[in-house]
Amino acid sequence: MDSYPLPARTLVEKLTGEATACPARAIAFQGAPGANSHLAALGYAPDCLPLPCFSFEDALDAVRDGLADRAIIPIENSLHGRVADMHFLLPESGLSIVDEYFLPIHHCLMGLDATPVTQALSHVQALGQCRKYLRGHDIHPVAYADTAGAAALVAENRKAGVGAIAPALAADLYDLTIIARNIEDSADNMTRFVVLAREPVTPGTGRPVMTTFLFEVKNIPAALYKALGGFATNGVNMTKLESYQRGARFAATEFYADIEGMPGDPAVDRALEELRFHTKWVRILGSYTQARPRTPA
Repeated sequence: MDSYPLPARTLVEKLTGEATACPARAIAFQGAPGANSHLAALGYAPDCLPLPCFSFEDALDAVRDGLADRAIIPIENSLHGRVADMHFLLPESGLSIVDEYFLPIHHCLMGLDATPVTQALSHVQALGQCRKYLRGHDIHPVAYADTAGAAALVAENRKAGVGAIAPALAADLYDLTIIARNIEDSADNMTRFVVLAREPVTPGTGRPVMTTFLFEVKNIPAALYKALGGFATNGVNMTKLESYQRGARFAATEFYADIEGMPGDPAVDRALEELRFHTKWVRILGSYTQARPRTPA
């Protein structure tokens, strides 16, 4: 609790009390009240009880420990790419992806009053999504843990010329003045969130499904080509593939992937069988209904 700026603590205490009184309705999110993840929780489940958590790990732990039924975590942004290192965090949490949610992102520059801002605090993702505006207005970016937390810190410190980039809700919650709206570099700025729970779900029939998984290729020539060949030959659409290194060896390459379909579909089963043959291991993180179509109609 003490990790939050003072103006946020009262709100955090209130929301935490409400959520912990009814964990079945609680959705954990990372950030201070007023963050984009707070908006995502309310947009995804309007009747939920949002549970603010200071870090992504805290949000995942809240679900694992039974303090919340689900967590909603940003995973990628259309302007700035990967948000949270889910390929590290999720396997360690033991949780499963059970749903996804897309949130249009609109950033506001806010301060104590209408005085021009020379320094803006925000999450590194928000700063990256607004870099053209910041450069164009000669505003120095300063990274902070989250967007709404930055707004709360500005309200607490009350330094002239220091502002925050955050959702408009944060200005309302922390009594700040909005200096400029919609300062993101692109009007179609969008963040994809994944919803996590202690147990996996089996998506219903009739709607397109996604499956997310991790795998590590063998350290031999053409390993990735061979590992992915089964998806091509079986007509399984892979919508996302990201590589990353674990540890400092730079010898074992792991991958994060999204495909359309799920285990139990004959084509997906054949593709995953071939994937397993050419990799050291494969770990399914979850199958869930698509929130937005990937394949054009």
